[in-house]
Amino acid sequence: MAVRLGASAVAQLAKMIGIILMIAVFNFLLVRAAPGDPALVIAGQSGAVDEQFVARIRTEYGLDKPLPLQLATYMGKVAQLDLGYSYRQQRPVLSLIAERLPATLLLAGCAFVLSLVGGVLLGCLAGIRAGSWADSAITILSLLIYATPVFWLGLMLVLLFSVHFEWLPAFGYRSIGENLSTWAAMVDLGKHLVLPAVTLGMLYLAIYTRLMRASIIEVSHQDFVKTARAKGASPRRILWRHMLRNALLPVVTMAGLQAGTLIGGSVVIETVFAWPGIGRLTYDAVLQRDYQVLQGVFLVLSAIVVVFNWLTDLLYRVVDPRIGSN
Repeated sequence: MAVRLGASAVAQLAKMIGIILMIAVFNFLLVRAAPGDPALVIAGQSGAVDEQFVARIRTEYGLDKPLPLQLATYMGKVAQLDLGYSYRQQRPVLSLIAERLPATLLLAGCAFVLSLVGGVLLGCLAGIRAGSWADSAITILSLLIYATPVFWLGLMLVLLFSVHFEWLPAFGYRSIGENLSTWAAMVDLGKHLVLPAVTLGMLYLAIYTRLMRASIIEVSHQDFVKTARAKGASPRRILWRHMLRNALLPVVTMAGLQAGTLIGGSVVIETVFAWPGIGRLTYDAVLQRDYQVLQGVFLVLSAIVVVFNWLTDLLYRVVDPRIGSN
């Protein structure tokens, strides 16, 4: 059994590495297919656009080489965890991503927990009371949230809680120019995190609510639930011991697929709230045609998505042990 599990883990790891390498190749070709010449952009930002200077830039960054050779060079650097050098920031791409990634993971993690916990709770409440006024209210609210653009929701939250009530800061990561203690700094970070995390998580909260409601209603008609009711089990015990685990499987599937998407989808939210994360770095790199940063960000985000899918497979075995026995 141990040998079988070890072989399965090695096969999964090899599959993950292969997928990440394929994504790296695709990202390289996709970025190179974008119109425009990055050498001209770099020369223009340097204040010199003569042909000799542009040719020197192409040579320095390897842009004068054939595309297959550029791809081979790039993949060799990726294998060494070298994601290139940003000509705009004048820093290694890996250090830029390492500096911005914690802020994005914090934002996406809080939004993910908020959306998942809130969606499961609201979906359970709507599902066990299907047809009631509570079910109708939750359904209408989730549809309204789902139909609302996230950037508009973020701006409205800023106008309400920052401009009108002045309860929460409107933008940024922390208060500037204040020497705060450790606890005060954490509280300050939490205040800055509330609005972007709520805005980012609302769309997924609506999705999980609808999915959990449908799953609870479907499971409630299964034979094992009817048997538990016939034996006199309390509604709370039926919900927690029999219905919830089975109803969670579709939600876990969707959450695992969208966890990485949530990180990539933070570009708009980080731009609206001036949150210094990967999304804002990507936005700036697109405007500046910083190919190395774009390729590095795409590769890191792709690796995160692959890892989240692997964690979802592991979580399946926790939610439903029967999956691990097959």
